[in-house]
Amino acid sequence: MFSRSTSYISKRLYSKSVQENSKWRSVVGLEVHAQIQSNSKLFSGAGSKFSSPINSNVSLFDMATPGTLPTLNKSCVEAAVLTALALNCQVNPVSYFDRKHYFYADMPAGYQITQQRAPLASNGSFDFNVYTPSVHKKPYKTKVRIKQIQLEQDSGKSLHDFDRSLVDLNRAGMPLMELVFEPDLKDGDEAAALIKELIGIFERIRTCSCKMEEGALRIDANVSIHEKGQPLGTRTEIKNIGSVRGVAGAIKYEIDRQIKIKNSFGTVLNETRAWNAEKKVTVPMRDKEVQQDYRYMPEPNLPPLHVAMGPIEFGSVNADTIKKIIPELPEEIRIRLRNELGLTETQSIILVNDSCLLQHFELALKSKNVDPIALANFLINDLNTSLNKLKLEIENMNIPSKYFSEIIDLLKQAQISHQTARLVLDELLSGDSDTPAMIIEKRNWKQITDVDELTKICETVLKENEKALKDFLSGKKKVFKFFLGAVAKTTDNRANMGKCDEILKTLLSKRLK
Repeated sequence: MFSRSTSYISKRLYSKSVQENSKWRSVVGLEVHAQIQSNSKLFSGAGSKFSSPINSNVSLFDMATPGTLPTLNKSCVEAAVLTALALNCQVNPVSYFDRKHYFYADMPAGYQITQQRAPLASNGSFDFNVYTPSVHKKPYKTKVRIKQIQLEQDSGKSLHDFDRSLVDLNRAGMPLMELVFEPDLKDGDEAAALIKELIGIFERIRTCSCKMEEGALRIDANVSIHEKGQPLGTRTEIKNIGSVRGVAGAIKYEIDRQIKIKNSFGTVLNETRAWNAEKKVTVPMRDKEVQQDYRYMPEPNLPPLHVAMGPIEFGSVNADTIKKIIPELPEEIRIRLRNELGLTETQSIILVNDSCLLQHFELALKSKNVDPIALANFLINDLNTSLNKLKLEIENMNIPSKYFSEIIDLLKQAQISHQTARLVLDELLSGDSDTPAMIIEKRNWKQITDVDELTKICETVLKENEKALKDFLSGKKKVFKFFLGAVAKTTDNRANMGKCDEILKTLLSKRLK
């Protein structure tokens, strides 16, 4: 395990914008609630399907019926141990459950079962890449430490109408993993990058669906600012941020808000705030509770949770057995893409951060032996550009992965130009079910590569543009680009522009003599 020395904390980097533009330093820590993928709840046999009718997945225990007792779901323990091992945490051989008391209508028992005193795992850390193209010139790596990972049950859901409030207990008792991170982040970009990496890990080990629109992944952010060399400032907690973009936006807004307060000689309150995604502001919710408000006490109806590992054979699950099934994780995939396929660091980060894009890349490579660098560039640049232009999500795209490798092969054989490749891609995204080769044949988009034919086209362009030709011969060399554009327009972008460039230079040099 890593050393939790103060030397690491002292080397913490701070937000570039904050560091350059003011005397303030920002510090961010995250708490992530990840819903475990399982068929039933944490302490009952009720189903866990998201789209079930209201109050249909509710057992007597979920309703806090007197006399009912919790029964721990073994598959949830296995998922939490797998997650802890994937995040380099120390799995504790014995952990305990606690009651966290608070009174909301959607918490029938008046308390939540969690692990506050002795969590399932603790003392983890991992490196992750930070790269936002509009913010960073190049990627950089940073490290985050994990204080603890604990199992706990979710609350129900309150539905508020004009004159009444209703409660849906389908979510009550859903299995959660709470991941508590140390305050090692400096700004919203790092926090968003951490969540992206976490989503990538969850998707690989399949312990959380990460469907934020369903509430399967919820993020709380603790934000504070302080002057360089001074103790950490008063922190504000932003609750239940529901998107990666929201994480970056909420934290950036909160840092700026606190700086404005401090620069106006005001006081930052220790409070809980919510992120308003529409107005892009944080708004007050309530004063921050201190730990004593929850009146933690040991859960009397659950025995200690034992995990077998090493020489310790007694336990509900075996950590050593679970460790053997950890798949290739995101950072390992990036390293493989760079070492085996020659991709750049930026290419590997972008591909791995988008699981759908990575899947298309790997399937396309398997279908046809093409240049992986050219394929990666096409997917990252051209496919993403076309998707944005047509306002489509890659998850909803129905293009077979092998079509991408076919397009790259057609480019390599000089049968189409890069411009035509984009046109083919647009046709596929618009619903054309034909193969790229069939679309090219049908649309008459095959590239003109015959030198004699291209020479005739170039000679015609020069004859039809006498004024431009005179300008070029008189020394205006920039007119050369005009000729290239005229050739492309005349042939509907079908001409091989590399060959046309050489042909035009030859024809023009003869006229200069």
